Amino acid sequence: MGKGQSDGLAFRRTVVEFGGMRGYFGIRVEGISKPMNVGNLFRTAHAFGASFLFTVNEDYSWRKGGQADTSAAPEHVPLYNFPDIAAIRLPGGCRLVGVELTAEAIELPSFRHPNRAAYVLGPERGSLSPALMARCDYVVRVPTRFCLNVGVAGALVMYDRLLTTGRFAERPVSAGGPLEPPTPHVHGLPIRRKPAE
Repeated sequence: MGKGQSDGLAFRRTVVEFGGMRGYFGIRVEGISKPMNVGNLFRTAHAFGASFLFTVNEDYSWRKGGQADTSAAPEHVPLYNFPDIAAIRLPGGCRLVGVELTAEAIELPSFRHPNRAAYVLGPERGSLSPALMARCDYVVRVPTRFCLNVGVAGALVMYDRLLTTGRFAERPVSAGGPLEPPTPHVHGLPIRRKPAE
């Protein structure tokens, strides 16, 4: 095993508190056609607070991808390399979300992100394999005219997740920044399963 890699049998369950975002997420690629773009994706995932990174059917080359990953993401975020789809292991309750430009996919602006998610993108010179698509709980697409490179598509998905699951001030009606800070979270009363006696 190389530096920052694991056999994928034991994931650490972590909660990411990034911009008030609840839950956690990981991001991965199936097959690597352009290591520099994957390095860019991993750097962006590190910046957005990913809990883990992983690949399927391909080992990530630090020598090639690291030229674009100036944050050295696999030194700070666990990287798992799975040899094939059958070997994939996710934390309990983690939903697999495929990102693919297909007619049947849910458009990203209409998608509600799961609290615990692993996003998987296909190679730039191909698509997600049918076997991996079958394992996905959801398949989403960035509504564009044609495919984007893996780094850009992944960045858009992570940004959308941050916008929809984070806690930010409301956007104003007119141009400009927020007029008021975000409302603080208010915790409710405990839920009692049995009536109080």
